[in-house]
Amino acid sequence: MILTREVSFENAGTTLRGTLHVPARGTGRPGVVLVHGSGPGPRSSLTAHAEAFAREGIVALTYDKRTEGYSVTRRDYGLLAADALAAVRLLAAQPETDRERVGLWGFSEGGWVAPLAASRSDEIAYVVLVGASGLPPARQQGWALETYLRRNGVRGAMVDALAEVGIRQLAGAGLLAEAHHDGVPVLRTLRQPVLALWGQHDTVVPPGESLLIFREALAGNDRNTLRVVPGADHGVCEPGQPAKLAPGYVEFVASWITGAPAAARSETSAVPPVQAVCSRTIDPLEWWESTGVQCAALALFLIAFPGSLSRPAELDRVSRWAAVLGSVTVGGWIVYFLRITVDEKPALGPTFGGRTLPWLALQGTAAATVAATALTAVRARRLWPRLPGTAKARLGLLIVGGLAMVPWGRYWRLLRR
Repeated sequence: MILTREVSFENAGTTLRGTLHVPARGTGRPGVVLVHGSGPGPRSSLTAHAEAFAREGIVALTYDKRTEGYSVTRRDYGLLAADALAAVRLLAAQPETDRERVGLWGFSEGGWVAPLAASRSDEIAYVVLVGASGLPPARQQGWALETYLRRNGVRGAMVDALAEVGIRQLAGAGLLAEAHHDGVPVLRTLRQPVLALWGQHDTVVPPGESLLIFREALAGNDRNTLRVVPGADHGVCEPGQPAKLAPGYVEFVASWITGAPAAARSETSAVPPVQAVCSRTIDPLEWWESTGVQCAALALFLIAFPGSLSRPAELDRVSRWAAVLGSVTVGGWIVYFLRITVDEKPALGPTFGGRTLPWLALQGTAAATVAATALTAVRARRLWPRLPGTAKARLGLLIVGGLAMVPWGRYWRLLRR
């Protein structure tokens, strides 16, 4: 039987509410604070884990992740670590808990937060990490996106555009929070026992690379255990069954927690899972591909293409087509890029030649825009003397926009196979 009671604690001016999951009888029990992965983080999302640990005799605390100061583009792992420390102090003060055996369990993004908290306090007796990335967030997200695309039949230029160029641009623009956070130096400082587990079929965090990185980073800690959970996904559940924890996972973690810190010993012989895709480095943007240059290019396109359509009488049929096609290309690319990179599992639909139908359509309109602009430039030489000043300005901008579409389209792989 499990008892629950509502609790709350404060950190950095914010009140965080939680739920204690307590075994029905006994005191002096080990305690664990569960630290969320990325996203909104209501405590209910971790109830299954907390209840499973409580059934094994461990007092478990879940709490609602802070919403103030936390979003897709803004978050502070240091602040989240301070929240976790405040939760540890609350749990350690409970009558059922042995304050010398209170630790942290961190899932996914919590794999960066929990070690940071543990590195700052001797109050934490151990650290359990599930689906933790050994790579910085931007590189991990690039790997996750590429893995998702390839699993859905996407290949070649479209993968490069979204999983490499796109992630680099989002990181460079500051739209990926904590994009370059490096958790390795923190791992090297840990002296508490550490248990790290990865699902064999994890498609969110690269499990093979992460295990090897953890093995090296924790080499100086003789109380670390690295394990692969057979047949499990990112959340150590059976693939396709998010409510069903993998067999043996809870029992193994509970027995490890019960024995930590005294009985913890080094066990790092786990074989890294095979990854179909290796992660890519996320290099800093060069000046010519910087956020400022990208914004300038988009501003030019918006003036050149939709702006030309505001005075259609000044354009002939070919230049009107150039303006329409350019508008469709730029507008469609913005919408599609955001949809693919912001949604966790966007619907891709059928693929042809390793590209989705929307991507093929964008490649077609980009090529047609360049062709129509080139024809417009040829015709403009003959019409130029007879055009009024405003018409010349609009036509000139349209031609410049079409010319700029060539390097821009090649950079974003719209003008590549």
